[in-house]
Amino acid sequence: MRASEGEGHGDGAEREGGPGAAVAVGVRRLTRRLRGWGGVSAMAAACAVTAAAVLVPLARATPDTARPVTVREPASMVAAPAAPADTCQDPDASLRPSGLDGASIARIKAAGKLVAGVDQNSFRWGYRNQSDGGRLDGFDIDLVKAIAQDILGDPNAVIYRAVPTSQRIPALQEGRVDIVVRTMTINCKRLEDVAFSTAYFEAGQQVLAPKGSPITGYDTSLKDKRICFAAGSTAEATLKAQSYNSVPVTVPNQLDCLVRLQLGEVDGIITDNALAAGQAAQDPSVQLVGSPFTREFYGVAMNKDSADLVRRVNKVLENYRAGGNDSPWMKSYLKHLQPVLPGVAAPPPPKYRDG
Repeated sequence: MRASEGEGHGDGAEREGGPGAAVAVGVRRLTRRLRGWGGVSAMAAACAVTAAAVLVPLARATPDTARPVTVREPASMVAAPAAPADTCQDPDASLRPSGLDGASIARIKAAGKLVAGVDQNSFRWGYRNQSDGGRLDGFDIDLVKAIAQDILGDPNAVIYRAVPTSQRIPALQEGRVDIVVRTMTINCKRLEDVAFSTAYFEAGQQVLAPKGSPITGYDTSLKDKRICFAAGSTAEATLKAQSYNSVPVTVPNQLDCLVRLQLGEVDGIITDNALAAGQAAQDPSVQLVGSPFTREFYGVAMNKDSADLVRRVNKVLENYRAGGNDSPWMKSYLKHLQPVLPGVAAPPPPKYRDG
């Protein structure tokens, strides 16, 4: 199913991996579980339940009802096993910034639009803001607009394409998008397939579980518990390395895990705490447990052959970080993330490499 590409407004999104037909009994069960989401009636029409996955747009919750969630510093980074392929040095080091045009920039300018792969269901990151007419909004969306402004002189000269977690890399390799800005962690395995900008946010994996659950964090309390994660996510690699004898449940999108948790079909979720904090703020029946147990950096992903675009995005990020508390980065953080992920003082400093 495809929606408008948002010509003239830049807020339309082509949707990929949509839900299947609704099942009445699943909708009734989900409605009973979603009483903390800022209004059940606002989301019921969007609910779809399938045997393979369940998807409910987070944007249906009222953003103003989000409660702050304190996210603790990692108790011990060594508790988290490294992904098997993460053996390269400084994966978050990227090409040095440049404003020069190359083949990729010329192609984007000729098209007159930047094609961006984003999420439209991650509250505060990339979601449809119902208080703003359903427009795409969030921390990642602000960054996309800054890139479009620099390359095309218009922050709204964007075609947004909603891509599932597992399709972020194929979308770039197949040329369906120019960039992916979708809470995508930079790691060595992914660097084999795509290129990344410098880091624009630091996060860590953490466990999300219902209140009152015996799960206490990423530890032996996961034994025999059904733990959900998105295919192609860093959580998948983490659990493959150390599962604590949990039962893995894989879904296409991380949001599907939250709905399965609300339906009682899984016992917990492992995902980035930056995403989980927004979900816990919306739904009072779930909470982050334990501490973050990895240190991960989000980057803008691009095709490996688009070195000029990588350098240009890094130039945009240099300007985006500049200005301290008055920087575009900090203004976006305060607007979107500070209410649910407080205590972040600054963006991660960039690392560069030659070649």
